[in-house]
Amino acid sequence: MEKERSIDQLARYLIIIGAVALAFVVCRYFSSVLAYILLAFIVSLVGQPVLRLLRKVKIKGKAAPDALLSVLTIVIIFSVLFLVVMQVVPVVSGIVHDASSMNASEAVDGHNVIDQVNDWMVRVLPWVGEDFDGVQMLLQKMSEIVNLSDIPGLLGSVASAVASIAVGLFSVVFISFFFIKDETLFGRIVGAMVPDRIEGRVEKTILDIERLLSRYFVGLIVEILGVVVLDFLGLWLIARIGFSYALGIAFIAGLLNVIPYVGPLVGEVIGVVLCVILKYGDGVGLGVNIWIFAAIVLGIMLATQLVDNFVYQPLIYSTSIKANPLEIFVVLLVAGHVGGAVGMLIAIPAYTVVRVIASRFFYDWKPVRRLIPDIEDENTDALV
Repeated sequence: MEKERSIDQLARYLIIIGAVALAFVVCRYFSSVLAYILLAFIVSLVGQPVLRLLRKVKIKGKAAPDALLSVLTIVIIFSVLFLVVMQVVPVVSGIVHDASSMNASEAVDGHNVIDQVNDWMVRVLPWVGEDFDGVQMLLQKMSEIVNLSDIPGLLGSVASAVASIAVGLFSVVFISFFFIKDETLFGRIVGAMVPDRIEGRVEKTILDIERLLSRYFVGLIVEILGVVVLDFLGLWLIARIGFSYALGIAFIAGLLNVIPYVGPLVGEVIGVVLCVILKYGDGVGLGVNIWIFAAIVLGIMLATQLVDNFVYQPLIYSTSIKANPLEIFVVLLVAGHVGGAVGMLIAIPAYTVVRVIASRFFYDWKPVRRLIPDIEDENTDALV
């Protein structure tokens, strides 16, 4: 009897291992599809609060159908993304153009920059000859490297990439529509893949995760906008670099601010460099020494970062995912050590998922009970 039970247990373990291996293979093979579903889920997390706001708008006492409101929600989300891209790209391209053309066409002692380089090469390397032409030699080497017969293949690769992006975008939008229209759909999909005895708990867990992550992503958007507004006002009113340039650089800093610790530093460096390029190239900004100007820009962006660290982030993290700041700091350190900037970017959402799962399924374990509040108490507080 005991032998039969051991065989049954072994068979059950083998079945579980086989199921996990099969799930891993399926996820690996359909990784792109899973990525579309995950992105659509994230879009729905941002879209659910927008949908709830649109439901409050009533005409003659009646709200619009959820299908129409879901379409309008998706249009609003992607319109905002499009506006952000259209605001940032022209500014960056204009600054890059200014930097690339800066003094490139100006004559210095009767010679442009290219002539100066050629003269320097002739002086340092006399064996190249007095008629040395660096540009001509570069073009010749490039023609040797680039084979014209590869151009059709290159064009085909570009066309394939564009088609893949179009398919991915359509898939994300299409799936997002259903996730936004029915906020329980994702939970039911996951619940259908687990045993019946835990299906109800899994669906509640998914709803809790959606609620917390939705608040987190909405709070993150608010944080980005807060950083953008402060940087924009400082760069426009104090540094005087112009309305469009200030808005574009502020958007860049705000988007990079999403990456904890590293992002704000990179945003400040990029902001200072771009402002210095604008002042040196177009003459915009305060009429002060270039180093004083750079210090002013850096001071503006540091002041914005201090406001973000001591006002925005504590409010967002404490009200959205109900986590202690020390928890967040340790999680970000571990994530940065393991996955770098990408790890830090996904650390907080991933930790939120882990906390909810631990609270729902492992709350009897003492460390979980001591470190993580009861999810039911959080739901009660949220309803109140």
